[in-house]
Amino acid sequence: MQDLLAEYLPIMIFLGVAVGLSLVIVIGSWLAARQKPDAEKLSSYECGFDSFSDSRREFDVRFYLVALLFIIFDLEVAFLFPWAVSLGTIGVFGFWSMVIFLGVLTVGFIYEWRKGALEWE
Repeated sequence: MQDLLAEYLPIMIFLGVAVGLSLVIVIGSWLAARQKPDAEKLSSYECGFDSFSDSRREFDVRFYLVALLFIIFDLEVAFLFPWAVSLGTIGVFGFWSMVIFLGVLTVGFIYEWRKGALEWE
């Protein structure tokens, strides 16, 4: 049990240093900065001019489609890195499994492209 806990010691030291440094930075900035809020500081900032509509308005569905496509293809890249590292050990089965995975994603991408989900007007 002692050996198992010793393996986690570097992680706990790292977390302790991270939390301690974060607290020092936040408390230091709070002490160093002037804490005098006024109407100008508390107003919403939108590219240098006053906001012109309510922030709770509906977004276009195409925004969500593009965001979902980004997440899907970002996760695809996240799966490609460990696959590429372990390709020598997983062999031919691992290679063809990834080819099928990439094929399914490519078919989905072509479908979205043909449906016009990537068109932004």
